[in-house]
Amino acid sequence: MVNRDPEEPLLSEEEGRQNNVPPKSGFYTIFKNFVLMGWVAFGGPAAHIGLFEKTFVEQMKWMSASVFAELLALCQCLPGPTSTQVSFAIGVVQQGTLGGLFSGVLFQYPGAFMMSAAGLGAAKFLLEPSALTTAIVAGLSAAGVALVVDACLGLGRKLVTTTDTQVICLISACVSYYASAHFKLSTAWVFPMLIVFGGVSTRVARTKTPVTSATEEETHVSSLGLSLKAGGFLLAVHFNILIAVVVLKRMIPYDDCPQLHWFEAFYTAGSLIWGGGQVVLPLLLSKVETWISPQEFYTGLALVQAMPGPLFNISAYLGALLGGPTGIIICWVGLFGPGVMLIFGVLPFWGWFRSNRNYKLALPGLNASSVGLIVASCFQMALKVRSISPFPDASLLIGMASFCFVHLYNLPAPLAIAICGGFGVVAHFANAQ
Repeated sequence: MVNRDPEEPLLSEEEGRQNNVPPKSGFYTIFKNFVLMGWVAFGGPAAHIGLFEKTFVEQMKWMSASVFAELLALCQCLPGPTSTQVSFAIGVVQQGTLGGLFSGVLFQYPGAFMMSAAGLGAAKFLLEPSALTTAIVAGLSAAGVALVVDACLGLGRKLVTTTDTQVICLISACVSYYASAHFKLSTAWVFPMLIVFGGVSTRVARTKTPVTSATEEETHVSSLGLSLKAGGFLLAVHFNILIAVVVLKRMIPYDDCPQLHWFEAFYTAGSLIWGGGQVVLPLLLSKVETWISPQEFYTGLALVQAMPGPLFNISAYLGALLGGPTGIIICWVGLFGPGVMLIFGVLPFWGWFRSNRNYKLALPGLNASSVGLIVASCFQMALKVRSISPFPDASLLIGMASFCFVHLYNLPAPLAIAICGGFGVVAHFANAQ
């Protein structure tokens, strides 16, 4: 395994071919792949992960399935929106820190833009979406489920190949699904605990097992972004901001500086929540209910679930209601900032401990648990999409079609999603059930 220094030049395409490792992609390639992806990223974080896996692992070959699973497990162990952190990490391993900022912002901007517009006044036109709009969203959501299933199959075939990893995958899937269905907010610790459980399981079970050397192509990472010192400094900045806003909020009354109280509410929520938007939304409601009416909050909740991109984009809507354009910036940066700072700060350390023997022994279990969480998402999404669809059975057919498009015919995932949105229109006019 080769872990390059974060400040060492990236491999060129020719060097990549000579060393049998994935070549890096330039900024234009990152732009071309991410600029429209955010507009078709429906279905929530699990669907986003499926979209990334299909596009950047299977089609673009930017990284191996093993590296992708490692990044996914790393992000699932950190507070914040997992799919958002993965979108930044994908750019980092291609073009360093600037590449990560480029890919992440391009993936987030469509949903953030639309939710900002909704908060600034468009929401009143969207409170009662037309039947046609609902049908399109149903088709897009069905396609999102298909992407999750495809990603699950692809990663499972490559990473869950032994009896112990299969058992770990099954346990993680069952616990994750049951906890999400019955315990709601208490699932905040479930994801990282299951990842740790998988890693500890294979580390203990394989204590005397020799560590086999993977190929350079399977383990290569071109860039880790920041240096170790810079990563440590960024993590320190994040924790100091967290402490400062909590202390200042207690010292300064709301009327004297409402912007500080807004930022503290969203920054602490983004710093302390594992599991993504489904977990952070109840916490946000408790923090903003004195400033925003329940009707306004639930309107935003309905809108963000019909929009592409992460559910954390509800922060732009709530910020617009609180303070217009200034509120949008404060609340959006407050909620997304911790997760983004953490992934940029942690990536250099991830590169440092990847070569550790204990990590190598734990890695099969870490990956198996990550796949198990995706398995649970397949069932959760399929049941939810069917229950909210205006044509439940037709939605299943649309999902099957999307799965065939991406799994059998290798159709680009954004194109498959767009086609399925069209199928939703057809189902609407055909009065499908």
